[in-house]
Amino acid sequence: MTSFGALSAIKRTVGKKVGHAGTLDKFAQGLLIVLTGAMTRLNPLFMNLDKRYRAFIRFGSETDTLDPEGKVIATANVPSYEEIAAAVGQFIGEIEQEPPAYSALHVDGVRASDRVRSGQSVQMTKRAVIVHRFELVTYEGGLLEADITVSKGTYIRSLARDLAHAVGSRAHLEDLIRTEIGPFDLTEAIKATDREAVIASMANSEDYLNRLLGHKHHTVSDRELATMVHGQYPRSVQNVKSGWLLAYDENDSLRAVLDAESRKIAAWVRPYETTVEN
Repeated sequence: MTSFGALSAIKRTVGKKVGHAGTLDKFAQGLLIVLTGAMTRLNPLFMNLDKRYRAFIRFGSETDTLDPEGKVIATANVPSYEEIAAAVGQFIGEIEQEPPAYSALHVDGVRASDRVRSGQSVQMTKRAVIVHRFELVTYEGGLLEADITVSKGTYIRSLARDLAHAVGSRAHLEDLIRTEIGPFDLTEAIKATDREAVIASMANSEDYLNRLLGHKHHTVSDRELATMVHGQYPRSVQNVKSGWLLAYDENDSLRAVLDAESRKIAAWVRPYETTVEN
């Protein structure tokens, strides 16, 4: 299932606007965070989370897309484990990375992948990303399995390409599994086509938000809450200048998510009630 397919299935269940917080490449699989209804306004909060992957890198050949669906454009000798282990340290920490030409990034207002497919030559601009972890798990027959944790905007396909170049070889991703996004783990994921599970998961919104912002819990008075309904930002949190806040009422019930930097009510938290059709 593609990321778009997952969104479509969930939208049919909830009947609300849906959006994802970081798509997966078509060949990849794993965890996808989906926001529904008013929560889609919290996309920046979830998009900025670190991501963890189990990557399978095939050495010896590089494809134009840097994944198994592309055409082979170069071949080279397969490096030894020792060569890879000696080079991987270059790709830990803050690095400059060139995104793949086959990506959804825009170049002069048009997706880079669309330009390439139309025959145009595209030069991708390098950008700073952070690789928190790049652990070699297994290596056999030219296939490297690695456990990688990265910041927002990091392309694992580019990491595979650059690691191979560093050892005088070529490579592409054979498979990719996203196992974590911030504090959320693949083991707790539900299937997008499981209607009852989707609705039950939506009832856990407060738990999900507390995992991210539980340390930024602020109580607003009933008077402030009444003005917030009309769009007024609560005065009691004016001293907080940046970040996201959870606004609870005097009965300790979560009512809204606040964007301290823009001084706006990012999203109201509302219970979701529906009947699952058989």
